[in-house]
Amino acid sequence: MAQLGSFALLLALALSGYAFFAGGLALWRAAVPAPAGPGYDPQIDLTRRRDGGAAAAQGPDRLRETARRAGIAIWLTVTVAVIALLVAAFTNDFSVAYVAHHSNITLPAAYKFAALWSGQEGSLLFWSWLLATYGLVLRLRYKTDRRLFAYAGVILAGVQFFFQLLLVFAAPPFALIAGTPPADGNGLNPLLQYPEMVIHPPMLYLGYVGFAVPFAFALGALIMRYPGEKWIHITRRWTMVTWLFLTCGIFLGMHWAYAVLGWGGYWGWDPVENASVMPWLTGTAFLHSVMMQEKRGMLKVWNVWLIFCTFMLSIFGTTLTRGGLVSSVHAFAQSSIGDWFLGAAGWSGEPWKSVPYYVPGFLTIVFAACLYFFIRNRDHLKSENRLESLVSRESSFLFNNLLLLAACFVILWGTLFPILSEWVQGTKVTVGPPFFNRVELPIAMALLLLTAMGPLLAWRKTSVESMKRNFGLPAIAAAVTMAAMVAAGVRPWVDAGSFYALMTVGLGVLVAATVVMEFVRGGRVLAAHNGVNLAAGMLQLTRRNTRRYGGYVVHIGVALVVVGMAGLAFNQDKEQEMGYGDKLAIGRYTLVCRSYTQGQSEMVAGTTDPNYDYEAAIVDVFRNGKLVTTMYPEQRFYHSSRQPQHMVAIRSTPREDLYIIYAGQNPDTGRPIIKARVNPLVMWVWVGLLVMALGTAVALVPSVAAAKLARAAKPAPVRGRLAQQPATAATASLAAASQTGEAGD
Repeated sequence: MAQLGSFALLLALALSGYAFFAGGLALWRAAVPAPAGPGYDPQIDLTRRRDGGAAAAQGPDRLRETARRAGIAIWLTVTVAVIALLVAAFTNDFSVAYVAHHSNITLPAAYKFAALWSGQEGSLLFWSWLLATYGLVLRLRYKTDRRLFAYAGVILAGVQFFFQLLLVFAAPPFALIAGTPPADGNGLNPLLQYPEMVIHPPMLYLGYVGFAVPFAFALGALIMRYPGEKWIHITRRWTMVTWLFLTCGIFLGMHWAYAVLGWGGYWGWDPVENASVMPWLTGTAFLHSVMMQEKRGMLKVWNVWLIFCTFMLSIFGTTLTRGGLVSSVHAFAQSSIGDWFLGAAGWSGEPWKSVPYYVPGFLTIVFAACLYFFIRNRDHLKSENRLESLVSRESSFLFNNLLLLAACFVILWGTLFPILSEWVQGTKVTVGPPFFNRVELPIAMALLLLTAMGPLLAWRKTSVESMKRNFGLPAIAAAVTMAAMVAAGVRPWVDAGSFYALMTVGLGVLVAATVVMEFVRGGRVLAAHNGVNLAAGMLQLTRRNTRRYGGYVVHIGVALVVVGMAGLAFNQDKEQEMGYGDKLAIGRYTLVCRSYTQGQSEMVAGTTDPNYDYEAAIVDVFRNGKLVTTMYPEQRFYHSSRQPQHMVAIRSTPREDLYIIYAGQNPDTGRPIIKARVNPLVMWVWVGLLVMALGTAVALVPSVAAAKLARAAKPAPVRGRLAQQPATAATASLAAASQTGEAGD
C-alpha cells in the first residue's frame, strides 16, 4: 500500500503541475490577439478571446482541454492514495509511520477511518482529496462558461500543485518506519475518540477547502476582466454551501469541546478556534456584500478582497493547526511545515553582518498574485452607483462589512500577539479570553443591531416615518423582554456579565421580532390575495424569494445562538469529594452518589484486548425532592496511548444543562471527586445551529419563476380594512419582484 500510495501522489503532483502550467499557457495564448493582416477577421478573434468557443484557435483549445482532463485525473490519483492509507490503517500495517502513530489494533473501525485526518500528513492528504473533488465537480460543469471555468480550473490546479508538493516532499503520509515495524501502534489521541470527531474535521475541511472555488472564480474573473456579475451568480451556491459546511464544522467543534474537554464551556478563544472563525467572518461579510454588487453594482472592490481574504485565512487556519505556530489543545501536529505556507527568512551568515534573505511561501505568493491583478485591473471594479444616504440598506451592508472585518482583525491580532511579542521583545505574551470578550462583545452587539435593522431599511434612502413604523413593534418586544429579565433578578448594574447578557438577549429578541414581522407582513398580503391562511401565505412568500427569506431564517438562528450564549453569565459550578450516599447541592438540583463502577470497553473484532478501561460514578439527580434522572460520568484510560480521558455526563433541557464530571480520586484521601455545573440556555446554541442550517438550505432552493412572481404581484380586490391601507414594505417588495425576480435582495 505504501508504494502504491506514494506513486499515486507523485502522479497527482505531475498532473496538477501540467494542469496549472499547460492550462495557464493555453489561456495566455488564447488571450493574445491575432496580428492584423490578410485574412484577419476581428469578429472571429473577438469570439475566440471572449468565450473560447468553436472559433477559437485549435492549438490553445486542445492544450486547454488536456489541462482540464489532467485536472479530472488528479481526483483519481489522490483517491487512490486516500484508499491506500485507509487500507493500511484497517489492515494494521504499522510499517507505515503514519499508521503506527495514529492507529492501533484495538481501535474501533470508525476511529481507524478518522485517523485519516487526525495527524498532519493524513489531514493534508484529506485536504488535497477534498480540493481534487471540488475541482472535479467544477471541471465537469465547464460548459456553463468555458473561459471563466478554464481560468478557475487553472487557479485550482495551482493550489492543488502546492498541496501535492507538501505531500511529496514535506509531509509524506506513506513514509516507512525505520527498522522493524512495531507490533502495535500508538493509537488515536483519546481526545479524538468521540463520535463527533468522525464528522467535525470533515465538515470544517469542507468549509476551508470549499472557499478555494469562489476564490478561483473571483481571481479568474478579475484576470480576464469578466463583464457583469455572472461570476457571482455562478459561485453564489458554492459559497453558501461552503459557508454552511464551515458553520457546522465550527459548531460541532464547540460541542466536542463542551462534551469532551470537561471544562464546562464550548468556546475558549483557543488559537485554532480563532483560526476557524476568521474565514467564517469574512465569508459571512462576502455573502452579504455580494447582494450590493448584484442589486446596485457597488462594493466590487470589497467583494473581490473579501473572498481573497477568506481563502487566505482558510489557508492560514491550516497553517496554525498543522504548522506549529501556536500551542493549542486542537493542534495535534507540530512541525516546521509552516515555512511552506508563510515563507522562510533569515541571514546568509552571522545576523546583522550578512545578507538577509526571504523565500516566499504559498500565502505570500497568493497575496502577491491577488495584489498584482487587482492593481492591474482595478479600473474594472468601479462602482456603478454611489451611497446616497447613511440610513439605507446600502449603508447597513457597508457597516456590516466594517464590523465583521473589525471582529476578524481583533481575533487575528489576539491570536498572533504571542508570536509578535516574542519577535519584538523576546518574551511570549499570551492574550486570554478577557481581552477577546472585552473587545468582541461590543462589536457583536453592534452586528446584532445591524442584523435587526438591515431587512427593514429601504434601498437608497429610508425615511424617518418608515423607521418608526417598521421598528416600533420589534423595539417594544425587546424592551418587554429586557424588563422581564430585570424583574426575574438580572442586575445589569451589578456586573458587566449581567449587562452584556441583558443587552444580548434584548438584541436577539429584536432580530427575531424583526424577521417574524417581515414574514407576517408579506404572508398576510399573499394570504389575502390568494385566499389562504397566514401560514400558507408565509410559505408562498418564502418560495417567491428563497434566498432572501432563507437568509432571514438564518438570522433567527443567529439570534437563538446569541441568546444561548448569554446564559454564560449565569453559570454555576461546584466541586466536592463524594463517597457513597454523599450529597452535592447546586442550583435547583441535589446530586446523590449512589455508587462507583469499573470496567473495560468491548473487544474490537479480531482482537483479545479492550481499547480502554474506565471508572464511572452513578449519580442520582433530585429536584424538589423527586428523582429526575441518573447520570453516569466516567473517566477512561486508553491502553495504547497511556492517557486518561473524561467522559462528561450532560442532562440538557431548554432552560439549562446539568453537567457532571468524574475527576478521578484525590491522591491524598483516596476519595472520588465530582465536579458539577449548571449552564443555563446552552441548548439554544445547538438549536440555533439547526435553524441556521435550515435557513441556508432554504436559501439554496431556487425561487419560483419570474413569470409567476409577476402574476402573483398583480393587485387583487381586497375588502375591508386592508384595502384602505397604503402599500406596506412587503407589498412594495412583491411588486419589485415582478420586475427583477429578486424580492429586495
